[in-house]
Amino acid sequence: MAATATQPAQRRPLTHFANVTRSELCKLRSVRSTYWALTAAVAFNIVTAALLGIFLPRALSAHQQTVIDSTRVSLGGMHLSQVAIGLLGVLVITSEYTTGMIRATLAAVPQRRVVLAAKTLVLAVVAVTTAAAASFAAYLIFQAFLPAGDAMATSLADPGVLRAVTGAGLYLAVLGLLGLGLGVIIRSSAGAVAALFGGLFVPSILISLLPQSWQNTVGPYLPMNAEETVFTVNHQADTLQPWTGLGVFCLYAAAALVTGFVLINHRDA
Repeated sequence: MAATATQPAQRRPLTHFANVTRSELCKLRSVRSTYWALTAAVAFNIVTAALLGIFLPRALSAHQQTVIDSTRVSLGGMHLSQVAIGLLGVLVITSEYTTGMIRATLAAVPQRRVVLAAKTLVLAVVAVTTAAAASFAAYLIFQAFLPAGDAMATSLADPGVLRAVTGAGLYLAVLGLLGLGLGVIIRSSAGAVAALFGGLFVPSILISLLPQSWQNTVGPYLPMNAEETVFTVNHQADTLQPWTGLGVFCLYAAAALVTGFVLINHRDA
C-alpha cells in the first residue's frame, strides 16, 4: 500500500516537466518568427546547393573539380542558415523578456530552471530535426544538379561524406543552443545576437593577425575553426579531428547554458 501511494509522488516531477515542455512547444509554435527562421534555414541550404550544383562545375577546371571538397561545397548554404538558427535560439528566450511574457511564465512555473530546461529540450529537438533535414536536402539537391559524370559527384557511402552531412546538421542545432544560452545571460535580442556572431567570427579574424605559432596552437580551438572540421571531408593539417571539433564547439554552448542556468535563479524577471 505504501509503495502504491508513493508511485504518484515519484511521477509528479516528470509529469510536471512534461507539462512545462508542452507549454514551451506551444509557445514556440505560436510565434510567427519560428516559422520564418526555420523556413529560411531550410531555404538557404537548398537554394544555395541548387545554384552551386548548376553553376560551379562550369567555373572550375577538371583538376579543380577532382581536388575540391564537394561535400562541404554542397553545404555552403549553412553560412546563411546559421544566422536563422542562431537568431531562433536567441529569440526563444529574449522575446519573452522583451514583451514581459517571462513574468507570466515564471508566475505559472516558479521553478525557473525547469522552464529553461524545457526551452532547451524543445529547441534542441526542433533545431536538430530541421537542421538535419536541411543538410541532407542540400547535399542531395547539389548532387542532383551536377552534370552526369561530374568529378564532384559523391555518395553518402563515400568515406567521410555521411559524417560531414550529419555533422552539419548537428552544428546548426548546437549553434541554436549557444544562442539560447547567450540569450538567457544577456536577456536582449540585439545584444545576444551580436555576442553570438561576434564570438563566432571575430576571434578567427583576430587570430590571423597573430604569429603563426599562435595560430597553430590556439586557432583550432576557436569556435569557428573547431566547428568547421565536422562538415569537412578533406581533413586539413593543424585542425582538430571532426568529432573532436564538434565536441569543442559543444563545450562553448554548454558553458553558455550552464551560466544561464546559474543566473536565471539570481535575477529578477
